[in-house]
Amino acid sequence: MKQQRVTSRQIFKVGVSTGGSLAFAVAGTASRLASAAGTSTAVGATRDKVMAALPDLEKLVKDTLEKSGVPGMAISIVHQDQTVYAKGFGVREAGKPDAVDADTVFQLASVSKPLGSTVIAGLVSDHVVKWDDRIGNYYPAFQMHDAYVTDALTIRDMYSHRSGLPDHAGDLLEDMGYDRAEVLRRLRLIPTQNNFRSHYAYTNFGLTAGAVAAANAAGKSWEDLSEERLYKRLGMSSTSSRLSDFLARANRARGHVLIDGQWVAKYQREPDAQSPAGGASSSVNDMARWMRLHLNGGKFNGEPIISPEALAETYRPQLVSDPFARPAAERYGFYGLGWNLNYDELGRVTLGHSGAFMLGAATTVLLVPTEQLGIVVLTNARPLGVAEAAARNFLDLTTYGKAQRDWAAFFQPHFDAMAEEGRSPIDYSKAPASSLPPLPNDAYVGLYQNDFYGNLEIAVKDSTLTMRLGPQEIGLFTDALSSRCVLL
Repeated sequence: MKQQRVTSRQIFKVGVSTGGSLAFAVAGTASRLASAAGTSTAVGATRDKVMAALPDLEKLVKDTLEKSGVPGMAISIVHQDQTVYAKGFGVREAGKPDAVDADTVFQLASVSKPLGSTVIAGLVSDHVVKWDDRIGNYYPAFQMHDAYVTDALTIRDMYSHRSGLPDHAGDLLEDMGYDRAEVLRRLRLIPTQNNFRSHYAYTNFGLTAGAVAAANAAGKSWEDLSEERLYKRLGMSSTSSRLSDFLARANRARGHVLIDGQWVAKYQREPDAQSPAGGASSSVNDMARWMRLHLNGGKFNGEPIISPEALAETYRPQLVSDPFARPAAERYGFYGLGWNLNYDELGRVTLGHSGAFMLGAATTVLLVPTEQLGIVVLTNARPLGVAEAAARNFLDLTTYGKAQRDWAAFFQPHFDAMAEEGRSPIDYSKAPASSLPPLPNDAYVGLYQNDFYGNLEIAVKDSTLTMRLGPQEIGLFTDALSSRCVLL
């Protein structure tokens, strides 16, 4: 297997949720994909059924890890306001003995979104902001391409991905090394094309702008606000929205990519620029506390943390995120405020979100509020559907007593397809076919300008064409070019 070019993008939006290193985006959800599952009659997730499901879940997880080779996974399960299960599997880093346990810290990727919407629900509960407050009230420097959209845009618009920005707008700027402020500043250069409040398009930096506005209203940075309003109050001592805190943890999982058939801890995703959308890190023990908060109406250990009304608003469908070719025959998926919202084959509302870094993280959370049941799965490898398979297996086991299908095999082709979407046809692994010989190096040398991406400089160094784009060098062209360069 050739090594693939890997970039740092985010993420899967399954209740699957993504933001992709390769700018891929699929709006499907695990619940919707599960609609063809079995039709056995369910009697509810009783405590006996939940506990009886655990040995079978462990067996399925171990089998999936063995088949996939994914180095490590951690799972926590809550039911009726108790953490009934928290355990790690495998290792924190391939080739090293340190085991994953329930306190191992993983990067959450886009599971940061529902975590962050909980923070803002706290501000709503405190009467600091309202979801329908204008972004301009608290972040006057932020602008959209159209003056009307700038004036009307709200926190709700950003957290439901209906701002009019195109899918994953700004993600490539982060890859190029621009910081949060600069990425958000450049979003004003993207036309919304009358899509404001009429189209769902998953945007990490749109959501980030909404979070920054809310944090400004509280007079704090997003990172400080998250820690003070949520993490400390729930005792989530291993949770942070700063990369530096994650890197300082002794018990942390390294991200892995697949190279020549082997899982290798080669890269470190640095998501601070989009921290509200994908920059949090946590352990399954900590995430169990957060799930309990949601499943217990905003209370934790009997103490009110967030009003139930403020939390419930995050579950309200805002926009169809998963339209179908057969609307009369299939269930739609929706996006709320940081959550994917779905209805399973039994009519139960499910809340979920997944996250992934192509540089080595895949995570998911799935809540069934009517059953007071939740599961979070964290892994340290690029997304294959392993995390989602574990969550779906558990839901099947508690509902029907057995898995309704091989979920790992079911999800993998979906994730493989997502990994290929948006990949450049010109990759480092091969030069594009062309009947035209390359021009002399000097013919390419120069400074090229694009308002959105910035300046691109091509120069010759040691007989090799070098390219600098953004604040840091991101690649090379060699003098063995077999076709003409395609510039911005």
